[in-house]
Amino acid sequence: MLPTINSEFLLNFLVGLLNTPSPTGYAYRAVDYTEQILEEIPDLVLSKTRKGALIAKFPGKRSDEPRALSAHVDTLGAMVKEIKSNGRLRLTRIGGIMWNTVETEGCTIFTNRGETVRGSLMAIKASGHVFGGQAISELKREEANLEVRLDARTTSPEETEALGIQVGDFVAFDPRVEVNNGFVRSRHLDDKACAACVVAAFKALFEAGIQPVQDTYLHISNYEEVGHTPADGLPADMAELVVVDMAAVGEGQTSDEFHTTLCVKDSGGPYHHGLSQRLREIAREHDIPFKVDIYPSYNSDGGALFKESDLAVALIGPGIDASHNYERTHLDSLLATTRWVMAYLIT
Repeated sequence: MLPTINSEFLLNFLVGLLNTPSPTGYAYRAVDYTEQILEEIPDLVLSKTRKGALIAKFPGKRSDEPRALSAHVDTLGAMVKEIKSNGRLRLTRIGGIMWNTVETEGCTIFTNRGETVRGSLMAIKASGHVFGGQAISELKREEANLEVRLDARTTSPEETEALGIQVGDFVAFDPRVEVNNGFVRSRHLDDKACAACVVAAFKALFEAGIQPVQDTYLHISNYEEVGHTPADGLPADMAELVVVDMAAVGEGQTSDEFHTTLCVKDSGGPYHHGLSQRLREIAREHDIPFKVDIYPSYNSDGGALFKESDLAVALIGPGIDASHNYERTHLDSLLATTRWVMAYLIT
């Protein structure tokens, strides 16, 4: 019998995490926010890597084959590439962000001197009354044709620089979080939804007085969206890693927003068959509703580690609709994923 999950805690933590800006390279706020929540579980031993990832050790009944879980809290975003002659900003993207998904979206520029400036990402031909609908629709959505319109009186590079903005400043796009009828709609559910699931699983086990069967390490990574592996800070004798990352929902996929999913293959190849099979058996034993899927255009932060290490790696996660866009999932999927994490830890 699995412990009861505090769904209110899960959703509240998730909403708070989603509202904490954390583009890759500037994710320390989300890491710190997660650390503050995990500090409420006294059984955990917390530390940070030199790169800034968070490690939480959950002592188990045994330590002969330590396990690890990973989830990432860094997100897609951008950096200032150029201050244009009109005082607006040209951006360079972080991760696989698609410009059309954030056109007209509000954003925050984090200046090098610690201040923030608000703005919005606009096409250089944005006004229908000036350029006409055809010219706007035919404009290719690429870096050269988009600019950040700052919410400040600036029409020159000098005026923009006076705001403290420099090339290299990080830019975070508004998540627009909304919880409605069990659905969670927001940018950056990849992968903050999974971080919330794992933290909720740890909290439920602790409150029920249940130890994992093995020492378990949670790696909250902060560079996943640019392909870094989560090996730093994990024990050298780690036996296996279960990556908790979003399941892509869409045409041709079995994943949906109401189940959790086992990914058996992504663009890097198949995951560890034996560990994947064990996770299937665990889910069936605990009546956890799950799907099995393959993602041809997907990488996880465990894929590269699986290639480089003598380590079993598997991947599970909640179904996320419109991944790397304006995403959505459902509480049912989040709870199923959380239960799967708990079941794995105690089996």
